[in-house]
Amino acid sequence: MLSLYVPGTSPVHRAPAGLKLAVLAGLGVGLFAVSRVEVLAGVLAGVLVLGLGVARLPVGVLWAQVRPVWVLLAVLFGFHLVVTDAATGAVAVLRLLVLVLAAALVTATTRVTALVAVVEWLARPLRLVGVRPARVGLVIAMTLRFIPLVAEQAARIREAQAARGAQRVRLGAVVPLLIAVLRLAHTLSEALDARGADDVPARRASPGRA
Repeated sequence: MLSLYVPGTSPVHRAPAGLKLAVLAGLGVGLFAVSRVEVLAGVLAGVLVLGLGVARLPVGVLWAQVRPVWVLLAVLFGFHLVVTDAATGAVAVLRLLVLVLAAALVTATTRVTALVAVVEWLARPLRLVGVRPARVGLVIAMTLRFIPLVAEQAARIREAQAARGAQRVRLGAVVPLLIAVLRLAHTLSEALDARGADDVPARRASPGRA
């Protein structure tokens, strides 16, 4: 079972999931209220200290989250070099980098069950309009579960095609990956249907009715 969670006993691991999500949301809003490079660099350093020093996460855990977006960061900085200036580009890159690392820190130090419980709690008021919080939590849990699962499947397909001497492995992996994901989704839907995941809970009868 793949998971984004890294077991640990640090203060960051023991902090409530709701508090960490609230801090992450506040950080996301606060970052766009700051436009000074030195302040954003300080926040980035603080996130790294919190993740590597306090939470004692391996460097590879945080780097694995940054690696897929480094090209986007470079393109974003280059775009600002052409359109605006280097300082504005640095601010944009630092904002995105801090958000990625902070989100990685939360997911690496919080169990999926705790995150889902917070989401279900937040979705409780939506019951007034017919939304089922348990179903919302199930969707979040499956999303978090499928992200590393699809990544693992893609890596296996690329390795298999490379072993067969395929030249353009990245493009050639799209179709088999899509088929594998559709098969997985079909199997999952059958399993959920067999367990009555889509059944509407029966309403309780009032005490005065037989």
